[in-house]
Order: sequence, then C-alpha cells, then structure tokens
Amino acid sequence: MKMRIWLPVAAILFLSACGSKPAEKGTDLSKANTTYQNELMELLMDAKPGAVIEIPAGVFAIDTELSLVVDGVTIRGQGMDKTILNFRNQAAGAQGLLVTASNFTIENLAIEDTKGDAIKINKGENIIVRKIRTEWTQGPKTENGAYGIYPVQTKNVLIEDSVAIGASDAGIYVGQSQNVVVRRNRAEFNVAGIEIENCIDADVYENLATNNTGGILVFNMPQLQQAGYRTRVYNNRAIANNTRNFGHAGTPVASVPAGTGVIVNSNDQVEIFDNEIADNKTANIIISALFSAGYSDSAMSADFDPYPEAILIKDNRFSGGGNAPDGMDFQALRIAKFGPTGRFPDILWDGYVNPKKLVNGQLPAELRICIDNGDAGILNVDGPNKYAKPNTDITPHRCTLPRLKPVVLPQA
Repeated sequence: MKMRIWLPVAAILFLSACGSKPAEKGTDLSKANTTYQNELMELLMDAKPGAVIEIPAGVFAIDTELSLVVDGVTIRGQGMDKTILNFRNQAAGAQGLLVTASNFTIENLAIEDTKGDAIKINKGENIIVRKIRTEWTQGPKTENGAYGIYPVQTKNVLIEDSVAIGASDAGIYVGQSQNVVVRRNRAEFNVAGIEIENCIDADVYENLATNNTGGILVFNMPQLQQAGYRTRVYNNRAIANNTRNFGHAGTPVASVPAGTGVIVNSNDQVEIFDNEIADNKTANIIISALFSAGYSDSAMSADFDPYPEAILIKDNRFSGGGNAPDGMDFQALRIAKFGPTGRFPDILWDGYVNPKKLVNGQLPAELRICIDNGDAGILNVDGPNKYAKPNTDITPHRCTLPRLKPVVLPQA
C-alpha cells in the first residue's frame, strides 16, 4: 500500500486497539532442515523453461532471499502446512522469494517470517499462485514484512485458495497489473487484507477477509505507471476487520482506520455486489477521494483523477458495524449525528466530486456512486467542508450503472 487512507488528522492520534488477536505461536525450528537451502538455490539458479521444482515435505530454515529469473517454471510443495520455508533467521535479501519471470506457477507450500515481502513477482505474465500460505507466525507486529503475496506490474494473474496472515501492509496485494483474478483466499490479521491498486480489470471473489485492519481495498494512486479501473468485488465475506493498526509509525499505512470492511479510494468503475459485509466497527464500506487520504493537488500529475466515479453497490448483505469507529473525529461525528448508542450507516462517503464534471449541480448518471442495496444507507461526511454538514440523503445515489464484464484468464 502506498497511501494514507481516509482518516481525520486528529484520529491518527487515537488509532484503536480494538479487535481480536491471534495466539502467538511460531514454527518450531529446533529440528528444521538447515542444509536444503543450498540445494533449492541451485535448483532455482539452474532451472530451464518447463522445469518443475518439487520441494519435499518438511520445515526448512532459509537465511537468504531466493530468486528466479527463468520463464516457464513451476515451484511445487506438498501442501501449505507440509512444506514450510521459514525465514525467521533471514540475514540477506529484502524478500523471501523474488520472481522476475513469466508463465510462473507456485503452489502447495508456505513461506513464513520473511524479513520483507514473502513472495514478490515483478513484471511477469501468466502468473499462478495457488494454495500458498504466507504468514508471520508471531502474530500481527510492526516488525513483520510488508506484503505476503505481491505481484506488481504483471498481466494475467491468478491467486487462488491461498492464505495470507500477519503482513504489516497487505496480505494479498496486486499492483499496476492487468487481468487479475483473486479468489477463494483467506486474508487475516494483516493491516490490509486484500488490496487491488492501479489495476485494470480485476475480479475479487469468494474470499474471506477477517480480523484485518481493513478487509478489501481498491485503490488508485498517483505517480504510478498506470491508472486503475474496472474492478469487481463480489461473493466475498468481509467480516470483523477490527484489528488495531500495526503498520510502521510515520508510514502511510499507519493511518488506515481499524474497522473497515471494503474501501474504494480514487478508483473508477468498481462494482461491490453480493458480498457479506458485517461487524466492521468504523464502516462496512468507505468510498473516498485521494484528498481524504492527505494528498494535495501538488502530489498528483495533471492527468491523475483523484475522484472515485462509477461505483456500484448492489445486493450486499450488511449487518452490524459502524458502532465504534476508529478515531476521535469519527466518534464525535457518530454521536453528533446518530446519538450515543447510534451507528454509522453501512456506507461512508467523503463527499468529494469533480466540480468540472457537474451538470446542474450533479454528476452525470454514469459517474455517480449508485446504490441498489435494499435499506442500506449512506453518510456523506462533507469532507470538502471539514464535516460541516454531513447528510444521509440517498436520493442522488438511487441509480444504476452498466455492468462490467468478467475477467477471463488464459490459465484459469
């Protein structure tokens, strides 16, 4: 994640300690294999296109970054709880595994306790991450690595049936990529559970995001190589993402508000539908512009669009949440607007719109935040006017949008 999520400045001083916490455990390394590392490094270095590198069952202690630069390689373990590469004593390198290759598959193994990112895949096409577990086994701590599963500047990416636990930034992160499917994964006890950033055409479905600071995030950030748009978030469960923020102090991720189910920031053409979103104490959904993330015009290029537009929220199942928002400003707003025992509506919007696109004071229908979700409500917090006149008028959002097409991958 490369941004400060929407959170009033005063609230940064009051980051919540709410949320459950996993029992600290840690993989027992007393009998770990310490010699297999050299063999594995040779297999990666000598691999040819079409090679399948089979890693046996066992716990393997690794103290240096592993890397692969050859196209067409598969790395396969015997199961995410049977083949464990543990980097707790890592002394060299920034990642656990760094891949700069295409037509790459990794499956059926775990990467634990890396110094930095667990798996980083850079500038490849036709990527499959399947039945992988990335975990920092001592629980959610600031010292943990930033990203669990981390493809960036890639094309045709499939991440499925995997688990990401304990990342101090994002458990599953896909950035600046095109044609992305993230499905049937579990993200837990990360600052951000699943994050789609500056991607074109992404489908995120049938995942469980729980016990993170924020569950599922769809962002568009300035100063990157491509803008993101067309993301579908559906048939997921974003439940009780109330873990305290444990990101590094002074970094952008440290201001993500605990208690958020789904966040869309500055991204366009996003569908959020048929999800179960519940018990997220700040809000079940937040829609915001980059200005609410602490950015000014000077931080953006002239062609960057900081406003979220063409957002469809439809047929989700909401329950609970909004009752104990993170930060003093949010708490004060909740009490002032809804009373001491009240709660925020399921959808929070910062209220920013592009004034250059208004027609008779309204955005054109094709650019609006459209809500077709039963009795779900929205709170416009009036961010441009420093929360002077928050309102719950849903009338401008009673609209619909053309539906996005499914993402089709050649390897899916």
